[in-house]
Amino acid sequence: MERGVLAAMCALVIGVYAYTAHSGFLESLSQNGADAYYNLLVQGFRAGQLSLKKEPPLALAHLADPYDPAASSRSSVLDVSYYKGKLYLYFGVTPAVVLFWPYVALTGQYLFQKDATVIFCIVGFLVSAGVLCALWRRYIVEANVWAVAAGNLAIGLATFTPFLLAQSDVYETSISCGYAFMMLALAAIWKALHEPSRRGRWLAAASLAYGLAVGARPSLLFGAVILMVPVAQAWRERRKVWAPLMAATVPIVLIGLGLMLHNALRFDSPFEFGTRYQLMGDRPQEFFSLRYLWFNFRVYFLELARWNTQFPFVHDIRVPLVPVGYARIEHVFGILTNIPLVWLALAVPLVWRAQSAESRFRLRGFVTVLAALFGICALTLCLYCSASTRYEMDFLPTLVLLAVVGMLSLERALACQPVWRRAVRWGWGLLLGFSVTFNLLASIGRCGEAHYHLGFALERRGKVPEAITQYEQALRLNPDLAEAHISLGNHLLGVGKVAEAIAHYEQTVRLNPDSAEAHNNLAVALMQMGKLPEAVEHFKQALRIIPDLAEAQNRLARLRTAQ
Repeated sequence: MERGVLAAMCALVIGVYAYTAHSGFLESLSQNGADAYYNLLVQGFRAGQLSLKKEPPLALAHLADPYDPAASSRSSVLDVSYYKGKLYLYFGVTPAVVLFWPYVALTGQYLFQKDATVIFCIVGFLVSAGVLCALWRRYIVEANVWAVAAGNLAIGLATFTPFLLAQSDVYETSISCGYAFMMLALAAIWKALHEPSRRGRWLAAASLAYGLAVGARPSLLFGAVILMVPVAQAWRERRKVWAPLMAATVPIVLIGLGLMLHNALRFDSPFEFGTRYQLMGDRPQEFFSLRYLWFNFRVYFLELARWNTQFPFVHDIRVPLVPVGYARIEHVFGILTNIPLVWLALAVPLVWRAQSAESRFRLRGFVTVLAALFGICALTLCLYCSASTRYEMDFLPTLVLLAVVGMLSLERALACQPVWRRAVRWGWGLLLGFSVTFNLLASIGRCGEAHYHLGFALERRGKVPEAITQYEQALRLNPDLAEAHISLGNHLLGVGKVAEAIAHYEQTVRLNPDSAEAHNNLAVALMQMGKLPEAVEHFKQALRIIPDLAEAQNRLARLRTAQ
């Protein structure tokens, strides 16, 4: 029965992953797996080169500064690195090596990045669930299977994984790959802590897995210090430390040297991953700085989401004052305020109460690993020049795992007090329900954006009816998506449904008052309805935002002439 309950919960989580997953903007533009960035990298590898199997736009070579945000934003390629006339991927190489290349070699087909992200997320979740079950059976047998199943639900659906999957592109592929290998490293460290006779083998596996995680997400590098915890344990047990020390360091050092060689061959520097040569829409003054620390801490941990009565109810935070030199912030929600389940991590010390001395020693070692990995990865991202919910996947899964350990610790501590135990269950049940619901609602809005991007791609390929269907679906999932309103309004105006087009344009102006295109198109529609004074005002609004908007100038001039 226990296995059936846990298997059913895992199946539920995996089903949500599969249902939630959508292609991101870049993959939607092509809908051809061979054109995905990671597959272009694999094609480059198979052709004997480290660059993408894609020719850069000729215009880049003639630009005085191809890395200028204004210039690169007009390029037909984005989110790649451009160096010495070639395009490179600055995202981690691990997904290409461990999944995309083997997949095309075995099947002859190209794997979509959306599907790769689902695979990595499933691996990370199942490994986390396995670690939780091992901890339960060894130390917290007082908790029943339903509490453990609830814990599996938390580590699967309260970690922003559904949000990550809602738009799966090259960014999400590297992040999910880092998550999967980070969880594999944690599982190997658990085994190293609990099987002293095979500590060296498990430490070598942990070092290999964490090295591959760094190959996917270089920002995880400093978290590699957790590999030293089993070594410290061996030292405290007065065992030889050279063997576990070598096992913990050699694999990850070899992978690190391989990454440095890879960088040197691409960018003539072992420490350059391509970030200096990115083609991107905005460029920070510094990628890492102490002046970003407080701002990032606020948005990652403290800022509340905005709620209203319109489905899907959850909306982005109100962004605080951005530090000087900061790049951008994208869909970030404070963890402590929006995923209250994580507060249960404070109950973790209860887990080693009334345990034997050896059990306390090993439990504290594993909790130290989880806490250190969470703190180091969170601090690294708090110093970075940009913030995004998908970045929180670097540290949120370990924090939620700590919180679940705290939840089961409460079950154990109150095993002999049924009344209090029942009351506490209601408490953590409410925290869990709110946290999972918040994750799912936030991902629904993100799915709406994915439908809009697919509609945009279909429109570019001339499939207008299919595009309109996607725009309508996007607005059903996310009624406040201004881009979908204006695109749908343009189509309605083109087929003569002026009144309906005006409704969408007005909604766009309400949601984004600084959209010159929305004001201009609304003015055009109002002209057709004969509402000339209102049209004049919106043309003026468009020109206040973009003074040299030629279409608005021309139409306003004609309108003045007619008057």
